[in-house]
Order: sequence, then structure tokens, then C-alpha cells
Amino acid sequence: MVKIDGKATSLEIQEELRIQTEKLQSSGKPSPHLAAIIVGNNPASRVYVGHKIKACERIGFDSTLIELGDDVTQEELLQRIDELNTSPNINGFIVQLPLPKHLDELAVIRAIHPDKDVDGFHPINAGRLSLGLDGYAPATPAGVMELIRRYGLETSGKSAVVVGRSHIVGTPMTILLSRPGVDATVTLCHSRTQDLARVVRQSDIVVAAVGRPAFITKDMVKPGAVIIDVGINRIEDATRKSGTRLVGDVDPAAGDVASAMTPVPGGVGPMTIAALLMNTMKAYRHQQEEQ
Repeated sequence: MVKIDGKATSLEIQEELRIQTEKLQSSGKPSPHLAAIIVGNNPASRVYVGHKIKACERIGFDSTLIELGDDVTQEELLQRIDELNTSPNINGFIVQLPLPKHLDELAVIRAIHPDKDVDGFHPINAGRLSLGLDGYAPATPAGVMELIRRYGLETSGKSAVVVGRSHIVGTPMTILLSRPGVDATVTLCHSRTQDLARVVRQSDIVVAAVGRPAFITKDMVKPGAVIIDVGINRIEDATRKSGTRLVGDVDPAAGDVASAMTPVPGGVGPMTIAALLMNTMKAYRHQQEEQ
């Protein structure tokens, strides 16, 4: 079985971006600038944002972190978003999800200017994606596609199943896998899918994005299938100092029958960061061309 190493691939992409940034700097141009808004003290969100800021430092991007309390109002958050929308120094920004329950997540996403929406969540970017137009794809599905491309995994004419229908991963993943040039035949499964095991077992490519530990088991996987495990779940583990460990949506035993598989951690997670940085560079270049 081939281990699809997202961590190594992400670092490879980051090095490519570092070289591009160095060339921009040497020609007297400013560095790309990524900003992030984080609301509250969600530990996982803080870890994710921290990784993104460190990656910016590694490749020479400028970065800005805006930290807001759990009690921030919708109006205050939208005001901060508007400031980033209009700032000429910010090329792209994200609002780290999830948000506290008193905030309207969709309204927040819609408030981000589509041209700075490097997370690819705005309805305009979702529409561009569905029509095959230029825009920003959500970072996790874009990262998965970059892994598939760089590992030379065959997709044309293959049957693919995406388990999970979120607007952040599952739904855009089906669009990207079925695009001309990729040409997979895609099935989208969810909680109401009947005989899920049968559907998964017939698929050459399995993308698991349900948020349930070891949900896809070895007996559900077709021999020789490619498995992309998007899940990141924290479970208890008394053998670890922290008392917990990260696992995916796919039972690791499925690797015994798969031809290739992403690990958790070290698979899709690092590629989400790489794709976010690629989107930021893309936004930077578009904005430079418009000036």
C-alpha cells in the first residue's frame, strides 16, 4: 500500500510558495498577506490557526491574527470583516469555524468579499466552483485534489464515493472529482443512504468526511481502492500523555486492502493549509494584476 503523505507534500508546496515569495520580494513587491479572525477559545481552532500562521512565517507571507472574545457581537464581527475587505494590505482572510452559537455563521461567510475568500466558502465562490469558473475552491477539497494530482492517482473513468455532504468538504469534493480532466463517476453518500457499505465497496476511490472515528471499516473497502481520509477525530487513549489521540473516519485496518491511503494525522490536514496558502497567492496575483 502507498502511504499518501500529506505532510511531506504540504511542505513541498510550501517550499514552492517560499521561492515564489522570495522572487516577489527581490523585485520590490510586497509579500502576500493572509489574515485570520478567531472567535473564542476553542482549543482545536487555536491549534489550526497557529499552524496557518507558522506556515505563513515559513514561506515569507505576512500574516495578521485578530482574536475576538466569545462575547463578540454579530455587528462587531461583521465590522472587523468589513475592515479586512477594504484593507489594501490584506490579500485574503479567513474566519475560523466553528463560531459560538450566538453568531450567524452563514451571514459571516457571506460578509467576506469573494475575492478575499481564500477559504472558498462564499456562495459566489461555491457558484463559480459548480460552473467550472475561476474562483477559490474550499481548502480541504482543493488539498485532496492536489494530493491526487501529485501522486498520479488514476481518476478518469473510476468510480468514487464521497461519504459526507457538508458544504465545506463533501459537496465541493464531488464537483472537483467529476470535473472534465478528472472524470471520476461520483456518488455522494450521507446519513440517509441505504446500504452504505455496498456503495462504498463498489468504489475505486473513497473519500471519508463524516466526522465519526473508524466509520469506514476494512470490510467496506474494495481491494485496491484509494482511500482519502478527511476525518480528524479526537478519542481517549490512556497510553498517551495527553490522554487522547487523533484518528480518522477510516479504520487503519482498511489499509490492508487499499492500494493507497492517507494517514491521520499527516494526511489531508496539512494539505488544507497548503491549499489555503495557494489560494492566498492566487488572490495576491489577481489583486496585483488589477492595480
